[in-house]
Amino acid sequence: MPVRPRRLRLLVASLCAFLATAASACTTSSPPATPGGRDTTQITLATAEEPDTLNPLLGYAPSGAAKIFDGLLEHGADGALHPALATEVPQPSADDRSWTVPLRTGVKFSDGTPFGAADVVATYRAVLDPATASPLRPRYDMLTSVDEVNATTVRFNLAYPYPAFPNLLVLGILPARALGQPGPLTASPINTHPIGTGPYQLTEWQRGVRMVLSANPTYFDGPPAVRKVTVLFGGDDATRASRTLAGDIDGAPVAPAQTRDLPRSGGYLLATHNSAEYRTVSMPGRNPVTADPAVRLALNQAVNRRAMVDGTLAGKGEPASTPIPSTMPEFVEPGATFGYDRAQAGRTLDAAGWVPGPDGIRARGGTPARFTLLTPSGDAVALALAQQFAADARAVGVDVRVDQVDRDNLRARVNQDAALLTGGNAFDPDLQAYRLLHSSASPGVAATGEPVDPGSYADARVDAALDAGRREIDPAQRAADYRAFQRAYLANPGMVFLVFQQHTYALRNDWTGYQEVADAAEQGITWGPWWNLEKWEPKR
Repeated sequence: MPVRPRRLRLLVASLCAFLATAASACTTSSPPATPGGRDTTQITLATAEEPDTLNPLLGYAPSGAAKIFDGLLEHGADGALHPALATEVPQPSADDRSWTVPLRTGVKFSDGTPFGAADVVATYRAVLDPATASPLRPRYDMLTSVDEVNATTVRFNLAYPYPAFPNLLVLGILPARALGQPGPLTASPINTHPIGTGPYQLTEWQRGVRMVLSANPTYFDGPPAVRKVTVLFGGDDATRASRTLAGDIDGAPVAPAQTRDLPRSGGYLLATHNSAEYRTVSMPGRNPVTADPAVRLALNQAVNRRAMVDGTLAGKGEPASTPIPSTMPEFVEPGATFGYDRAQAGRTLDAAGWVPGPDGIRARGGTPARFTLLTPSGDAVALALAQQFAADARAVGVDVRVDQVDRDNLRARVNQDAALLTGGNAFDPDLQAYRLLHSSASPGVAATGEPVDPGSYADARVDAALDAGRREIDPAQRAADYRAFQRAYLANPGMVFLVFQQHTYALRNDWTGYQEVADAAEQGITWGPWWNLEKWEPKR
């Protein structure tokens, strides 16, 4: 088997240490540097998204790429799953209700203690335990138990066949001893002092300011060549972009509209990633206006999605009518789109008894067609989309008042007021759509930030198609189930999907190893260009 570059570095370093002891034959070389003198074993990133916690069981890095932790599996640039702490991608049992996973040996946590099957069992049992109050528990509702077969093998037992289950094996594994205390995970030291098997370990965290990660010297695949990662928090999109181009930082997400002004040379890479991230307007079931199916349908007909993509997103995205993105082409129903038709929207409202008043605002039975649309403060893209949505709604007689609030306020009000929400999972349609639109979900926004049936939406045909898709083993039939879901949803929409947003980044071009990938909704220090940072090498 060929020796991987990182392992080769370890072997060379070990040999040098031996020879130095015996005959002082080796000398320490300087860190790699660019012609400008930058130390390329370090990188400084900037993002607006500071994590609330570093505990995977509380929602940190739900799609993997956790840096500090490894899952049993990990996603590759091709979107496929690959072994991480597992030695192979598992296959289901004959009845499709269990998955047996063989584990790597010789792996250590960052505190030097060994990794084994007991840690995997403890991690997943903690997700299932109501006492821990993990917000991930509903996502794993098909998992009934996890067993330690032996020290290097675990078995997951399911209540029903669930072909997407391997996607849930990217969850970061915690040491069993860190999960020994009963009670809610919100009090766990792991939240701010994580212990993982990943390529990096936390060395500093100043809330609201920065986080510093250093290479894990005992990482099973060898310590990363980029040995220090500094992540700066805060600032708006314009500030992050200007600081990147000024040389203060090495990489940052930038707003789509800013990509028009960024240089295409000068040592920087402008990266654009396709994404499953949707932007949608929730339609609460407790509001007499937004609960009306006719209003929901009419607003879907009234919205000019293409103008939103071309304007606010500067072409970096695509119109969205359902939550299934083009990054999952086999599941897309091509005809499941709402056309931009203000005249039809007006007819839909007329037929439902919403009559225009002297000021152009419609009313029915004394109730004006008026509601508040919440947007998260600090999200310029959300605000611009909300304002465009409000203008399109006003054109058909619906008065939408945009209100910027902090995320906690938005979460508290989302069942009463409409909200501009975002979410997205790039890897499976069940993870993208089930909790978002199935009537069994508890309405609101989860602690992870994931929208969960925020409109108290219920449609029997949509439920049936989502249930069929999540349990169907045959790939062709499963794809047909999700296409049926989209057709059913189009006939009775529960919210107004606006766009799928591509993610755009400015990145100093001092390293090799960058690979474009379809992003999940989360960026921060997990996804984005640095999703595989541990594989990067400084350019010489």
